[in-house]
Amino acid sequence: MLKKLAMAAFASSLLVGCASVPMEDKDASAEAKRFVAPSPGNAGLYIYRTMGAGTALKKDIWVDGKCIGESAPKIFFYEQVKGDMEHKISTESEFSPNDLLVKTESGKNYFVKQYIKMGVFVGGANLELVDEKEGKEDVAKLELARKGNCAK
Repeated sequence: MLKKLAMAAFASSLLVGCASVPMEDKDASAEAKRFVAPSPGNAGLYIYRTMGAGTALKKDIWVDGKCIGESAPKIFFYEQVKGDMEHKISTESEFSPNDLLVKTESGKNYFVKQYIKMGVFVGGANLELVDEKEGKEDVAKLELARKGNCAK
């Protein structure tokens, strides 16, 4: 019984509070939210997290094995990648990373939403590709996080 109470207390502690990560300045955030076309031969990736379950959790995000950064609620990252090829976007999750493969076209921006799903022990994370309209609406309400800080 005591073990169950301890686990319940731990799980509920993950649902409160709000994680924070290093942020870029407001000008860089505003510039990224202009949604301009990426440089020639490249595609743009907006990877973001809105509010929801697990606000106290930070989760690493990688693109093609490269650390993009730790996510937190109400933030986004912007990364340019080579266009006209498939890229693997990964997020730290409960037991192993979850991956999303995105086939990109040069000159286009793509929007990948990270969301937290509460699991048995801690919150897991997953990724989904969303359409441009939804992605732009979501990202417009968020702030740009500084890249390159992963926990693992």
